[in-house]
Amino acid sequence: MHRKRDKMLNIDDLKFNHHGLIPAIVTDASSGKVLTLAYMNRESLEISMREGRTCFWSRSRQELWRKGETSGNVQHIVDITADCDRDALVVRVNKDGPACHLGTDSCFNDRVFSSEKEAEPFSVQGLYALLEGRRESLPEGSYTTYLFQKGLDKILKKVGEECTEVIIAGKAGDKGETVYEIGDLMYHVMVLMVEMGISVDEVMAELASRHVIDHKVKQEKMV
Repeated sequence: MHRKRDKMLNIDDLKFNHHGLIPAIVTDASSGKVLTLAYMNRESLEISMREGRTCFWSRSRQELWRKGETSGNVQHIVDITADCDRDALVVRVNKDGPACHLGTDSCFNDRVFSSEKEAEPFSVQGLYALLEGRRESLPEGSYTTYLFQKGLDKILKKVGEECTEVIIAGKAGDKGETVYEIGDLMYHVMVLMVEMGISVDEVMAELASRHVIDHKVKQEKMV
């Protein structure tokens, strides 16, 4: 069965407010992302439909403005849809550049509220803390639990194996595979660190001390 095509509205069917304006929510036709909220009057809507690019009414300047007229960030209209009350529009566009005058992709960037807890950014310290927790709780079925239960010899064996895998991938010139194997190596090295009670700070302090020594050696050579 064919779906009935939606009736095409006439501009006269729309409800402009007492200032003669109607809000237009502009979205990216590809991603669906909301780009901006602007206003159109009858003339700017007619221009938008005729030219196939967004034209709005500037409430601050009290004049028509075509998006991208000076910046080049033109918004090419795919379609315009009215809401059920016919007093608001959604304008889907393909854009040539940033939608916001601040240079950002969208005007909507400052979060006011979220019911979802934001995930903490991944870090070496975060991974170390996770491994410490696994060593304490030893959750069943976890590979990390398996390593800690097998002990130091097994962990050292895995570190050695992953070193070899990094060398093989690097020698082959395969960047993606090398990144993957380095990730495996870093994970097993950190399991070793937790097992031996070596903190991330201790390792970083060691690296920092080497940097100071290298700097002094360079100075002595220059003298």
